[in-house]
Amino acid sequence: MLIILKLLGSIALLIYGMKVMSEALQKMAGPQLRHVLGAMTTNRFSGVATGALVTVAVQSSAATTVMTVSFVNAALLTLAQAISVIMGANIGTTMSAWIMSAGFSFNIANVVWPVFLVGIVLIQLRKHRYLGDFLFGLSFLLFALGMLKQTGVEMDLASKPAVVAFFASFHTNYGTILLFLLIGTILTAIVQSSAALMAITMVLCSTGAITIYQGIALVMGENIGTTVTANLAALNANTQARRTALAHLLFNVFGVIWVLIAFFPFVRLVCNVVGMDPDADSQSATQLSFALATFHTFFNVINTAVLIWFIPQIEKIVCALIKPRKADEEEEFRLKYIRGGIMKTPELSVFQAQKEIAIFGERMLRMFGIVKELYKADDDESFNKLFERVEKYEDISDSMENEIAKYLGQVGDAHLSDDTKNKIRSMLRQIGELESVGDSFYNIARVLRRKKDKNIVFTPEQIESGTEMTHLMEEAMALMNKALAGRREDVNMEDSIEVEKKMNALRNALRQRNVTDVDNHVYTYEAGTVFMDMVNECEKSGDYVMNVMEARLGIDHNDYKVD
Repeated sequence: MLIILKLLGSIALLIYGMKVMSEALQKMAGPQLRHVLGAMTTNRFSGVATGALVTVAVQSSAATTVMTVSFVNAALLTLAQAISVIMGANIGTTMSAWIMSAGFSFNIANVVWPVFLVGIVLIQLRKHRYLGDFLFGLSFLLFALGMLKQTGVEMDLASKPAVVAFFASFHTNYGTILLFLLIGTILTAIVQSSAALMAITMVLCSTGAITIYQGIALVMGENIGTTVTANLAALNANTQARRTALAHLLFNVFGVIWVLIAFFPFVRLVCNVVGMDPDADSQSATQLSFALATFHTFFNVINTAVLIWFIPQIEKIVCALIKPRKADEEEEFRLKYIRGGIMKTPELSVFQAQKEIAIFGERMLRMFGIVKELYKADDDESFNKLFERVEKYEDISDSMENEIAKYLGQVGDAHLSDDTKNKIRSMLRQIGELESVGDSFYNIARVLRRKKDKNIVFTPEQIESGTEMTHLMEEAMALMNKALAGRREDVNMEDSIEVEKKMNALRNALRQRNVTDVDNHVYTYEAGTVFMDMVNECEKSGDYVMNVMEARLGIDHNDYKVD
C-alpha cells in the first residue's frame, strides 16, 4: 500500500511540477506568445516550427493547442495556420519524453536540491519571481521523476510471479497492442497529462512489468488521449475552433494507423537506434526509457513530415465533418483578407485592409437587420435570442476595429509614400466610425429592451414612423457599403447627403409630434421618451455612417451642410 501511495504521489507531484513550469514560462513569455503565433505562421513550415518552439518553451503541448484553438476562435489564426502549429506542438512535446528518460538514466536527486534552493530565493526576492516559479516547478518535476524511478525499483514487479503471470497472459500480438493502445487513450484522457502517462509507462517498462511493445502501444494511445484537451477547450468555441481541435485528433489518429500497419518492423527499427534488442529477456531501464522517447519523437516527426503536404486536404475534411449553422457562420469573427505574419508590400497591405473594412461595413448592415427584427419581435424567447445576436455583433465590431487597426499600425511602421499614409489615416477613421455605428445599433437594441421590460406598446403611428426611419438607415448603410467596396472616384456623396437630410428632417418632425402627442395624452410620457430615444439613436447612427463616408472619400464636414 505504501508503494502504491508513493507511486500515486509521485505522479501527482509530476503533474503539479509540469503545471507550475508551464504557467511560469507562459507568464514570462506574456503576450509575446500571441505575437509569435501570429507572426511566424505565414506558411506551413514556419507554422510547424512555431508550434514546436512554443511547446518546448512552455513545456506543454496542451497549452499550445488550447492557445491555438482560442486564437482561431478569435480569428487571429486561420484554420490552415492552426493545423501547422498543432503539428509542430506534437513535435515540441517530445522534449518532455526526453526529460523523463533523462530522469531514469542518472541520479536526479543530485540536481533537485540546488534548483529548489535557487527557485525559492528568486521567488522571495520577487524581482525574478516567474523564473523562480519555473525552477520551483522544475524541481518538483525532477524530484517526482527520481521518486518514480525509486518506486519502480522498490516495486520489483519482475520478481512477483502473480504480476509476471498476469502480463505474460498478454501475448505480443495485434490484439494486445490494440488493447494497450485503448488503455493509454483512456488513461490520458482521464488524467489530462500525456507526460504523466509517459512516466508511468517508463516505470512499467523499466520494472519488467510490460514489454517494450506494450509500452509503445501505451505511448500511441497517449498521443490520441492528449487530443481530448483541445477538443474540450473547443466545445463552446466557434466552428473554426472546433475544426482545429478535430484536425488535431485526425493528425494523431492517422499516425497511429500507419504505425499499426508497420508496428513490429517500426519498433525494431526504433530499438536498433538506441542499441537494444526488443525481444531480449532483460534490458536496462535507461535503454527502455530512451527507446520510448525515441519512438515518441520518430512518431511525431515522421507523421508531420508526411501530413504537412496535406494540410489543405485536412482542412477540407474537417470542414466537411463540422458544418456551421448559417447564423453561426455569419456571426463568427473571422478576418478574410488580413493575415498575421510578415508584411507584404505596403500598397498591397493597404488594399487588403480596405477589403476587410468593406466586410466590416457589411457586418454592420447585418447587425442593423437583426435590430429591425428585434423591433418587431413579440415573444420573450425570440426577443432574447435576437438581443444576444446583437450583443455578439457588437463584440465583433470591437474585435474588427482592434485587429484592423493593429494591422494598419504594422503597415504604418514601413517607409510609406504620403498618399499611402493618407490612406491609412483615412482607414483608421473609417474603422473607428464603423465601431461607433455598431455601438449605436447596440444602444438601439438596449432601448428596445427597455421598451419590452416596461411593457410599452407603440401606437400605429409610432411604428410607421420608426419603420420609415429604419428604411432611411438601411439606405444610408447601403450607400456607405458601396463606397467602402468600390473606388472612391466612382462614389457620389450627394446621395448620402440627401438621405441624411431626410433622417434629420424626420427626427425633427417626430420630436415636435411627440411633444404634442404626450400633451394630448395619446401615449404616456415614458412611452414617448423611449420612442424618441430610439429615433435619436437611429439618427446618431446615420451621423456615424456619414463620418465613414467622409473618411472614405476624403471630404471635410465643412465642405457640405446638412440641416
